[in-house]
Amino acid sequence: MQTLELIDEIDKLSLDKKFFVIEHTLKSIKREENKLLMDKAVNILKDDYLINDDLTSFKSIDLDEFYEAR
Repeated sequence: MQTLELIDEIDKLSLDKKFFVIEHTLKSIKREENKLLMDKAVNILKDDYLINDDLTSFKSIDLDEFYEAR
């Protein structure tokens, strides 16, 4: 479906269904924006975590058994 066809179909909807479409679309845009921002942050920090041992110092104990102290 082309954009203009989609707009024509939305115009035919009732008001409550139009609001539903808008709400769903805004949530979809927000999820996509968040994913893009997270991907960007990962790419910016990736080299730091590969090079800087201070950022990965606890990685050496990842496979150790964990016992909760009570």
